[in-house]
Amino acid sequence: MNNNKPDESAIVRKVTLRIIPFVFLLYIVSYLDRANIGYAALQMNKELALSSEAFGFISGIFFIGYFLFEVPSNVMLNKFGARVWIARILVTWGCIAALTAFAQTANQLYVLRFLLGIAEAGFFPGIIVYLTYWFRSKELATTVALFTAAIPVSYIIGAPLSTWIMDNVHWLDWSGWRWMLFLEGIPAVFLGVACFFFLTDKPQQAKWLKPEEREWLLAELERDRQSRRNVKSLGVLKTMANPKVLYLAFIYFVYQCGSLGIGYWMPQIIKGFSDSLSHTQIGLLAMLPYIIATASMIVWSRSSDKRNERKLHSAIPLFVAAFGLIGAGLLQNPYVAMLMICLALSGLYSFKSPFWALPTLFLDRTTAAVSIAVINSVGNLGGFVGPSLIGMVKGNSQSAANGLLFLSALLVAGFLMTLLMRVNNKEPVESDAPVSRQAH
Repeated sequence: MNNNKPDESAIVRKVTLRIIPFVFLLYIVSYLDRANIGYAALQMNKELALSSEAFGFISGIFFIGYFLFEVPSNVMLNKFGARVWIARILVTWGCIAALTAFAQTANQLYVLRFLLGIAEAGFFPGIIVYLTYWFRSKELATTVALFTAAIPVSYIIGAPLSTWIMDNVHWLDWSGWRWMLFLEGIPAVFLGVACFFFLTDKPQQAKWLKPEEREWLLAELERDRQSRRNVKSLGVLKTMANPKVLYLAFIYFVYQCGSLGIGYWMPQIIKGFSDSLSHTQIGLLAMLPYIIATASMIVWSRSSDKRNERKLHSAIPLFVAAFGLIGAGLLQNPYVAMLMICLALSGLYSFKSPFWALPTLFLDRTTAAVSIAVINSVGNLGGFVGPSLIGMVKGNSQSAANGLLFLSALLVAGFLMTLLMRVNNKEPVESDAPVSRQAH
C-alpha cells in the first residue's frame, strides 16, 4: 500500500496550479475595477464638474456598500456554494463597473459606486473560504499570500493600462475615461462565466484529479479538520465585543485611511508635479511605487516569519509610512516627493502580513479567524474616510498636502497603538499561520 502512496508534493502542486493562478487573476480584476476611478478622475472631474469633495465621496462610498453587505454575502455563499456565488459576484460587479462609464452626474456616480461595493462584497472572504476546501493548514498561509499579492500587481498593471486607454481610445466621440471604465469592467463578466465552468466546488467533484489523488486529498483535509476539532468557536457579536479585537479594528481602520487615501489620489498628486505630463506618463510613474512596495512587502514578511516576531514588524511600517506621507505633503521637489510616496506605500504594504498574525497571539485559532473577518469589515470603513478626507481638505485648500499630513498623523497614532499593544508571545505563531494573512 505504501508503495502506491500518491506523491504529496505533486498533488499539492497540481491543486495549486489549477486554482491559484485563476483566483489571482480574479483579484487583479477586482482591484482594477475599484481603483481605476482614481485614473478616471484625471479627465472625469473636469468633464462632469466634480469638486474635490465630490470625488473623495465617490471614491469612498464603495466601502460603505462593501461594509454593509459583506456578512450577508458570505451567508449566501454558504447557501449556494462558493463556485456559484463567486461567479455571481463577478458578473454583477462587472456589469455595474461597466455602467459607471455612462454616468453623467455626481449623484449617478454615488449610486453606482455604492452598488459596486454591494456587488463585490463577500468576494475576498469567499475566496478564502474556497481555499480552505482545498488546502491543509500548512499550505493555506502560502496560498493566501499568493492570492493577496494580486493587490499591488493590480496597480502595477492598472496604472499604465488605464492611462493608455484614456489617452488613445476615443471611439464614437466618447471620452477616454469612459472607455477605460467600460473596457476594464467587461472582463469581470466573462471571468464570472468562466468561474462557473472552471472552478470545482470541492475535491469530491474534481474530475481533473485521479481517483487516488482525490482520496488522498480528502483524507488529508479530514485529518487536518480533526486536529482542530477541540477549539471552541465564538460568534461574531461576541468577538466584536472583545476589546483587543476592537483595538486592532481601529489600527486597521487607520491603516486603510492612509493606504486607500493615497491610492485613489496618487494620479492627481503625480499630475501636480508637472502640467506637461500626459496621462500615460502619469500611469507609468504610478507603477514605480507599487513595484517597490511589492518587493518591500515580500522582504519584510520573510523577516517577520524568520524572526517569528509580529508586533514590531507591524508597528515600524506604519511609522515609515507616516514619514513618507509627511515628506510627500511638504516637499515640493517632484523627484523627492515621488521617493516619499514610494517610501509611504512600502510601509503600508509591509504592514499587512505581520499585522494579520497579531490576533493569533492572544486569541485561540477559531476566534482569531472570526476576529480577522470583523477587523477586515470594520477597518475597511477607512477606505471611505481616507479618500473623502483628502477630498475635503483639497477642496478647502486647493492642495492635497494637508490631507496627506493628517493621514500621516493617523498613522503615527496607529504606530503608537501597535507598539503599546500587549500580546501573548507564548502562543506559537506557526500553529496559527493559516489565518495570519486572511485580510483584504
